[in-house]
Amino acid sequence: MNDHALSITLFVVFVAATLGITFWASRNTKSATDYYAGGRSFSGVQNGLAIGGDYMSAASFLGIAGIIALSGYDGFLYSIGFLVAWLVALLLVAELMRNSGKFTMADVLAFRMSPRPVRTAAGVSTITVSIFYLLAQMVGAGALVGLLFGITSDAGKIGTIVVVGLLMIIYVVVGGMKGTTWVQIVKAVLLMSGAALVTLLVLGHFGFNLSSLLGTAAQQSGKGDAFLNPGLKYGVEAKGIVGKLDLISLGLALVLGTAGLPHILIRFYTVPTARDARKSVLWGIGIIGVFYLLTLVLGFGAAALVGSKAIAEQNKAGNTAAPQLALEIGQRLFGDVGGTVLLAIIAAVAFATILAVVAGLTLASSSSFAHDLYAHVFKRGQATEQQEIKVARIAAFGIGAVSIVLGIFAQNLNVAFLVALAFAVAASGNLPAILYSLFWKRFNTAGAVSAIYGGLVSAVVLVIFSPVVSGTPTALFPGAAFNWFPLENPGLVSIPIGFLAGYIGTVLSKEYNAGKYAEIEVRSLTGAGAEKATGH
Repeated sequence: MNDHALSITLFVVFVAATLGITFWASRNTKSATDYYAGGRSFSGVQNGLAIGGDYMSAASFLGIAGIIALSGYDGFLYSIGFLVAWLVALLLVAELMRNSGKFTMADVLAFRMSPRPVRTAAGVSTITVSIFYLLAQMVGAGALVGLLFGITSDAGKIGTIVVVGLLMIIYVVVGGMKGTTWVQIVKAVLLMSGAALVTLLVLGHFGFNLSSLLGTAAQQSGKGDAFLNPGLKYGVEAKGIVGKLDLISLGLALVLGTAGLPHILIRFYTVPTARDARKSVLWGIGIIGVFYLLTLVLGFGAAALVGSKAIAEQNKAGNTAAPQLALEIGQRLFGDVGGTVLLAIIAAVAFATILAVVAGLTLASSSSFAHDLYAHVFKRGQATEQQEIKVARIAAFGIGAVSIVLGIFAQNLNVAFLVALAFAVAASGNLPAILYSLFWKRFNTAGAVSAIYGGLVSAVVLVIFSPVVSGTPTALFPGAAFNWFPLENPGLVSIPIGFLAGYIGTVLSKEYNAGKYAEIEVRSLTGAGAEKATGH
């Protein structure tokens, strides 16, 4: 009971502190610019920390450590993919989006096209991607709190998911972008500190000998040398061509997905200048790069000290590997109390991670609903700022409810894997439309709508008919079998469909506004006129 009491106390302190930050920030949230973009008052360094906090989700901390602990070398591919993706975001999207937009991705797309159909498509896409991503965070929260509080019953885990959903709604409804950003900054610092602490303890245990760590991990995994070689998770040779295509599909989704993620794109609007947007991405890359190196030690450390079998027994998908490692290394070095304290700290940090990310995602999707669908499609631009903010807050409740229900069904899936699906949907629907809009003169309304719906629908349909949903023991519906699409990640098929649909839609339509393209080209490259577009 003492162990649980300590865990619960630390947990409550973390949640209370983040709620305090949210209420403090809410006092300064008066206009739409405050609610959606934090008043554009954050520096490049602050926004870089917030980007890191937004991006280093439960998938990064819990999911990747778990996949590495269970699948060895193949799990590390997620770390590489998530990191490389930032170069695409930095080089192609960050500065241009900051210069051309206002609050959401649709502002950029609608600038040179017929606004209503484009905003409708962008709003639908943003909400779909956010819900896929939210699903992963909910699953992570259920696994984490289940381990920490010793909850093993399904009812207990469902209760956890509901509580996380309600907390996330409070953050967004009360704090808006300012509250969410400060929570993400605090969480980034805590997460880096917690991960670094466990990494140092694990390396110290093995005398800072990485070779000894990897050798022990391979031995304890029960897989031998295969654990340190490619092919354990993706069984590329065993599965033949399907295995190889699945690997390529995953890589494509991870590398291209970040530049189309709505909750990452809105972060570029919170800084005052394009220079700050670039700076924030560079800071974000630095923080995230170091963090993913730490996940390598966390994953192999968990395999070496906890053992793959014990991890899988606690959580089939390996989502509890990092907290289990914290408990094990703490007990070995500092006794039972030390293990419990370390577990409570790491679990509380991971929980703060989940809350910060779900707040960012809910904000992105509710903002898109209020700003794009309500204000510009339903009200045709006649809504006041206060009405918009009110609708955004109501939308946060609706999106939170959907995420809670879906999270309950997806509890047996690995969270990093679920995020890879969100990346595939973002890369298929949003990215083609964004890149065409910024770089192709001829691009028009029909092309934008075709690219978004073509990529979005193909990605979602292929996921529904893939082994993720049915036909395998770890599927959402293991008893059913309608998995005619063989790949677990749809990116290899759906991303080209998104680009092709955008091209065909554009070519078949005669609409073309050379003046508007010239204006957005100048604005995106120089930032000229951006202040007027942003309501300053």
